[in-house]
Amino acid sequence: MAMDKIGSADFQATVLDSTTPVPVDFSATWCGPCRVLEPVLKDLANENEGTVKFVKIDIDESGDIAAKFSVTSVPTLVMFNGGEEKARKIGGAPKPVLAGWIRENS
Repeated sequence: MAMDKIGSADFQATVLDSTTPVPVDFSATWCGPCRVLEPVLKDLANENEGTVKFVKIDIDESGDIAAKFSVTSVPTLVMFNGGEEKARKIGGAPKPVLAGWIRENS
């Protein structure tokens, strides 16, 4: 599995301390568009394995992280690189658009 679900306790080590770019999928179990986006992100995670680390955060379980990064709607993708936010994409998008966004921001 190339896309890990993490929580608040793992955020620093998994995302901020990562030596590779990390797109974080802020989502929720009750979010329909999040469920539609999930298989697309899993495909992209598999295609980019080794160069980009994809993670998922449930905003209901890790609300502190969502609040820290001002995530107010889901799905929201936030690209982290070198411990800093580099880009943000709110809402779903087709796979080619997301693939381009990942290439441009990683």
